[in-house]
Amino acid sequence: MNRNNIWIHIGLAVVLITMAGILGQIQRWKTSLRSVTETKEVIKTAPKPASLNRSKKDSDPEVMVRFRPGVSLSQIKKIILRNNDRLDDETESVSGLVSIDDLDSVDAETVAKQYANLKDLVEYAEPVFEVSHGEQIQDPSYLDLARRELESDEDLPNDPQFADQWALNNLGRDGGKERADIDAIKAWLKSKGSQEVVVAVLDSGVDYNHPDLVANMWTRPDNIPQYTDDELGSFNDIQGFDADVNAGDPMDDNGHGTHCAGIIGAEGNNNEGIAGINWNVQIMPLKFMGRGGFGTTANAIEAINYAIDRKQKGVNVRVISASWGSTSKSRALEDAIRAAGEQGILFVAAAGNASTNNDSRPHYPSNYNLPNVISVAATDKTDALASFSNFGIKTVHIAAPGRDILSTWLGGDYREASGTSMATPYVAGVAALILASEPDLTVEQLRERLLKSVDKIDSLAGKVENGGRLNASKALGN
Repeated sequence: MNRNNIWIHIGLAVVLITMAGILGQIQRWKTSLRSVTETKEVIKTAPKPASLNRSKKDSDPEVMVRFRPGVSLSQIKKIILRNNDRLDDETESVSGLVSIDDLDSVDAETVAKQYANLKDLVEYAEPVFEVSHGEQIQDPSYLDLARRELESDEDLPNDPQFADQWALNNLGRDGGKERADIDAIKAWLKSKGSQEVVVAVLDSGVDYNHPDLVANMWTRPDNIPQYTDDELGSFNDIQGFDADVNAGDPMDDNGHGTHCAGIIGAEGNNNEGIAGINWNVQIMPLKFMGRGGFGTTANAIEAINYAIDRKQKGVNVRVISASWGSTSKSRALEDAIRAAGEQGILFVAAAGNASTNNDSRPHYPSNYNLPNVISVAATDKTDALASFSNFGIKTVHIAAPGRDILSTWLGGDYREASGTSMATPYVAGVAALILASEPDLTVEQLRERLLKSVDKIDSLAGKVENGGRLNASKALGN
């Protein structure tokens, strides 16, 4: 081979190698572009280091993210995986809403901002935050449970401590004001409740073995399938649901939820303890708070989602009683409560116990401006606004008894407690009493009935929207 042919072959080889390199780069560009097109997602600007997987027990969700309509669950999962996060749960009742656990110990505010920056895909993203029973005042001592002799009146229940329930029948004892009560005796002449009505207590659970509650506790009917969630699994929810630890046993280990449940539905006229507003009702425990009396917005949403699922499966859940709150607003929680309203569920919420004006310093969930929400302030046995109670002529709708309220407690006991936490189940309980007589009322009609049938009280003028305190008898049309 002469020298000229050698240089020709070398030249051809260089050209071929160069073309192969160019074609390889083009193929890599195509692959990268195809990946972006298929997932339609924007990845966080800074990749996060790999992290060890953690169990559900060791890791709770830290952000709530609602993706825009059209973003499929498979796309959502890809985005979460690319961000080295974990999908904790999808809220089936609110389209596109998921709870997400960050696996890299990044603070929740930062993670929420990272998702919020995906503006084409995400409607909103927010940190999960803590809520509590608030600054409610509780009497730390248990009551002297000595049985008191009742008046001879055939209309009174035979429950031995009924005389101490001033909120139901105020005779002016112990510094009280006669008839500063919800007029329960007269209401019971028309209705004492119904086992067809289910009231969910969204709280710390309920002691469903309490002798004054056991007859009125909801249990899942045989024709209703057990609760199943795609992410959380299946639960044998015979007694209700515990969203705090994702379990089917909502037993109360705090006491607060049991106290609220007794106000709504301690069995009446059973010669035991006290009488609830409803002598007959079904109380569904929705536990999302632990022993310390704290819970998260994510777990509250999960519990509400459970109630909606049960309603859709045929359980007649008509009221949720929520005696807790925070000054932090959650759009995700608001969406879940709205979804409950769309399923015909009234949501009764405590106004809070900081002695502040909710018009200027909002308290949630009571401040959500939704057609199924009622915000409740507390009164004392003289019909005055309780000193601890929040108020607000634009944002607090009604008042109810909330100081020195006797009700059921853990282990078969009874206890007095004070707070808008106690006022809330009075309104929820009267709502159930109305539904026992008029089961076809819509949420809007039920809410209107409660708010328009009050006793007007001078001390509530300018403090509560309707200027009135709950009256069960008037609410039933007496």
